[in-house]
Order: sequence, then structure tokens, then C-alpha cells
Amino acid sequence: MIQINSSNSDNVNSSSDVQLKSVEHPTQSLDWLTRLIAFDTVSRHSNLALINDVKSYCEQLGLTVDLTFNEAKTKANLFVTVPAGENADTINNGLVLSGHTDVVPVDGQAWSSEPFTATIRGDKLYGRGACDMKGFIACALTVLPQAVQLSNSGQLRRPLHLALSFDEEVGCLGAPLILADLKARGITPDYCIVGEPTNMAMVVAHKGIAVYRCRVHGKSAHSSLIAQGVNAISYASRLVGYVDTLAEELSARDDNDALFTVPYSTLSVGTIHGGTATNIVPNLCEFTFDYRNLPHMTQDDILAPIQAKVAELNAQMQARAPETGIELMQEESVPAMMDNDSAELQSLIAALTGDDERHKVAYATEGGQFTNAGIPTIICGPGSIEQAHKADEYVELSEIERCDAFLKKLLDSCTTQPSMQS
Repeated sequence: MIQINSSNSDNVNSSSDVQLKSVEHPTQSLDWLTRLIAFDTVSRHSNLALINDVKSYCEQLGLTVDLTFNEAKTKANLFVTVPAGENADTINNGLVLSGHTDVVPVDGQAWSSEPFTATIRGDKLYGRGACDMKGFIACALTVLPQAVQLSNSGQLRRPLHLALSFDEEVGCLGAPLILADLKARGITPDYCIVGEPTNMAMVVAHKGIAVYRCRVHGKSAHSSLIAQGVNAISYASRLVGYVDTLAEELSARDDNDALFTVPYSTLSVGTIHGGTATNIVPNLCEFTFDYRNLPHMTQDDILAPIQAKVAELNAQMQARAPETGIELMQEESVPAMMDNDSAELQSLIAALTGDDERHKVAYATEGGQFTNAGIPTIICGPGSIEQAHKADEYVELSEIERCDAFLKKLLDSCTTQPSMQS
């Protein structure tokens, strides 16, 4: 799940630091989850130690691994394919299991145990990333050897791909590089499952998110001579008020979607900073806001009216001092995930999970980037989103068992059905 946030710690584990903790409930997936949690992959750090560990594992299975790097070469995405067997009677581009390797910081959180050491207490496994979302990755890695065996024996009828990304938590920065690489290679997967925590329920759509920063440049003056200045805070407050008014209008639209917990697109001002002293007319004020749009809406639905308001305020400010004005900058943008093309995938997931209820959520994931690339996608993974990003993050052991069973059934569907296509 994306959280536009970060903090400051520099404790990075290398692959040699990974400790496999003995657990009361030994399974391959729990072993993998313990191993993955031990890598400190907070978004401000490198994820290369984890990626190289997974790469070595995949290569030992005889698979070819493709990596795409960030510009600084400090982070990488991983994409690996278990090819369809020689006896496959269909040609397709397969099914992707997708997960992000980065986690949110633990700074300032009161943990009961070491966040980067998996710890089992009762029926839960604790550790940063346990549910968001290394639990799903652990289950996906566990099922790979069986997929390879089926491929080698000619029984795997469709390719199975694993996509691991970086920097999902700070704007979904890694997934576009994976998708661009796949497009260049002529690979368009038929379906994608993003394993964000949903308690193994099926999420078919989510809102998009765009984050904006507004910088208001005024003109300083002594507060006893306000006519000589232009108050940046006052003009910022007018724009903040307009954003709030626009938010109210969004909530009253007649095309809202009741399947979302918050059934309308939202605007929310998150931070504001300005001024130096009470007796000085402030020359600078900044604030940020985010827009979480329903899938059928776009950023233009709010940008056009906000830009018109900015132009109106700019004219007022510059009539008093030409050097003043307002800047509006976009800092983050993650597209909504749509369910327009995923009906067949939804039917399959419903059959595998025994639950045909469709859910829609307000948080953003990489799923929107996959659907934007023309790949029908759903979200389904172990753990609860309510545990994500908190101290003592955990995943219930039963959720890992359910995910293992789900992926086993999914793999079986790739061997017993010629195609999921109609």
C-alpha cells in the first residue's frame, strides 16, 4: 500500500545479516517471510540485498532473471518467468504475481520486538513488512519450485511471472520500469494479481492518488504597514478554503460509487507552513493536498477549477506587487485501478477463494499501473491493511496458510485449464 511518507534511519542489512529465526510453525513460506523481513528495505534504503538473494534462488531453479534499476543503480526491480511447458496447447503471455519489496519506516514507533526480526507470538508473525507485503512475496517464492517442475514436465499451460518492485511506498516508482521493459520485450501478461493485504478477499478497483504542493509567494512588510505587503498566508488560506469547497462538491456528485468505503473522490489539505513572526507580513506560505479519485474520474476534474482559482488570486496579488504569485506543483501521481477488463480474472479468483464478493478500496497500489498498461488486475493477499505501517505489524499465520492454498489452486488452474480466455 502506498504511503507518501518517509523518515530518517540508516540501518541497512546486507545479505550476510539475514537471520533465519527458528519458528514454532515451520513452513517454507514462514521461512521465506522470516528471511525477507530480515532485509531492512525501508524505501530510503537500497533493496539490492533482498533482490540479489531472490535472484540467486530463482537462478538455482534454472530461471532467467531480469532486473531493472533506478537511475542511481541503488535499487532494482526483479522480473522472472516460469515458461509454459512444451506441451502447452495455448499461446499467451501468462499470469503475473506482483509485490513490492520496500517497507515504511519504523522510526518513532514503539515495537514490542525487533522490527526486522520475524517473531511469532501466538498465532501471529510480527515484523516490518509481515503483511505489507512480504507475506505474499514469501508465498509466491514458495510456489515457484512446483511451477518449475510443472513447466519441465510440460504440464504448465501458461507462463507464470513474478514481479518484485522498489519504491511502491513513496509513489509507486518502480513498477513503471517493469512495465516499460515488458512492453519493449513484447510481453503483455494476460492477468496480474497484486498481493497487497486484503485478508485474501478480492479487491477489484481502487482510487488513484495525486499529491500537490502549492507555494504562495507574497511580499514582506511590517505588520503596521500591511498595504505595502502581500500576505502569502492570507492568499494561501483563500486557496485552501476553495479546495475545501471543491471537496464538498465532490462528495455531492451523482456519479459516486457506493462500493467504496468513502464513495466519492476526496481532496484533503495535509500540511501548511508559512510566516516568520507575528509582526511581519509573510512573504511565503506552502501547503500540500492530495486528491484520491474514483476510477472513472481524472485529475483534470479538480485541476481545471483549482488552476482557474489560482489565476484569479494571482491577478489580485500581482495588481499589488508584480513579483508575487502562486505556484502549483504535482509531486506524486498513482493511477486508479479499474475493473473494466477483469471480469474473467474475477470469476477465476472467486472460484479459487470460494468468495465472489467484490471490494473496492481507497488506498492506492501498483494495480492501477498494471491496468493502465492494459493488464486486467485484481488485488488479493494475506493480512489486514489495518496492520500495515503500524508498530508491531503482523500477519496471522492462518492468512499465510490461506495464501499458500490459494496460490497452489491458482497454479493448478494454469495446468488443468487450456486458457482463462473465453
